[in-house]
Amino acid sequence: MTDLTSLTIAGALNKLRAREISALELTEAHLARIERLDPHIRAFLNVTEEFALAQAKAADQARAAGDERPLLGIPIALKDVLSTKGIETTCGSKILKGYHPVFDATSVARLYEAGAVMLGKLNMDEFAMGSSTENSGYFPTANPWNLAHVPGGSSGGSAAAVAANLALATLGTDTGGSIRQPASFCGVSAIKPSYGRVSRYGLIAYGSSFDQAGPFARTVDDVARVLGVIAGPDPLDSTSMPTPVPDYLAALDGELRGLKIGLPAEYFAEGLQPDAETAVRAAVKQLEDMGAEARELSFQHADYCLPAYYIIAMAEASANLARFDGLRFGARVDGADLIDSYKKTRGAGFGEEVKRRIMLGTYTLSAGYYDAYYGKAQAVRTLIRRDFDALFNEVDVLIAPVAPTTAFAFGEVTDDPLRMILADVLTISANLAGIPGLSLPCGFDRAGLPIGLQILGAPFTEERLLQVGAAYQRATAWHLRSPELG
Repeated sequence: MTDLTSLTIAGALNKLRAREISALELTEAHLARIERLDPHIRAFLNVTEEFALAQAKAADQARAAGDERPLLGIPIALKDVLSTKGIETTCGSKILKGYHPVFDATSVARLYEAGAVMLGKLNMDEFAMGSSTENSGYFPTANPWNLAHVPGGSSGGSAAAVAANLALATLGTDTGGSIRQPASFCGVSAIKPSYGRVSRYGLIAYGSSFDQAGPFARTVDDVARVLGVIAGPDPLDSTSMPTPVPDYLAALDGELRGLKIGLPAEYFAEGLQPDAETAVRAAVKQLEDMGAEARELSFQHADYCLPAYYIIAMAEASANLARFDGLRFGARVDGADLIDSYKKTRGAGFGEEVKRRIMLGTYTLSAGYYDAYYGKAQAVRTLIRRDFDALFNEVDVLIAPVAPTTAFAFGEVTDDPLRMILADVLTISANLAGIPGLSLPCGFDRAGLPIGLQILGAPFTEERLLQVGAAYQRATAWHLRSPELG
């Protein structure tokens, strides 16, 4: 009998439509696997078993009545930064423990409307601040390929759940690489959409001008299915764009003849793990064999991406997290007076990484430093966006590694904040420019850890990235490999 947890979304939908399986059976299989394996991986903060079973039963009844919504009966899970009505949402932080939103995030509501079944909420770096999920306020998540290694972050739980076959798809968020990097570390497919493509309503903010929600799945085909459901304008989010949403599945035709690929030299610089460079260049050769044309390019302001990103992101974090003070949102620790209460609440509720970023962000926004740091960083951001505009006038897509290395071991970089920041050095430029980025597996290093391929495109060209990624997956088998978890 087929292991129901090993199916893709496409395969599961075929079986559901043929009445070979029920949504209830599919959901029960995933819940059983979560119960058996998640104590070792710890991808979930909260398993919503009763809610999932009720949704699955409703999905079966709807299908029996002729309903064929695009994700009807498909088990998914959500990063705990997305608001879920009546279901605890903590952002991986103790300061929000016990918080139950009174509304669903728009992306969550759209998944429900499409018939998806929600298995639970997934672990993450606290308030999405981190690159390893070691900064969760509760516990770290393990990489299914090697339990002694991190899954990446901040959407580590989202990537690990898909890699371990605990859900057919998940949602994560990407502020500076937090979808693409964990997808690379865990050997799954995922996309960071263009800024404004997916509503941010109900996404608890870290960096408001960067954050975007996006899907993880085993295949690019499945990523396209989920993105097609959650994308589109939202009257509740003034930053969502009214740009029409293409039929992403229809774009996966596999024709790459004449496609122009750019390889930014700065993304293949010193410090890149040799195994990663070899795998990415082999992927480029595969695309060339399929009719694409590749050439080297230069990204003028690449050296300024890291400082510009962290100045802006930390400033936005300082502003966004001011509301978690024990009065408006979150837990409260009483003190001798109001100021003492603020100090005790935020001191006990926030982890060290969050405190560090709030302090640095507050400093860059303070009188006398705003123009020297924040203002200049925003000017550099404009130059970076212009760099990408110029590159996409010459090529259709850019291809690069996702991260300088494969997944590192627990504790390997936690005492070196700068090294942890460098884990995002190849992804943050896309967030600065607001462009889409796709991550998909393209090989393994000598230790058996996955290597990710990053495909970047001009704003609102997600269909082109998905087309290239799907064509690559039809010609290769890296995405078909799964960790041996029993």
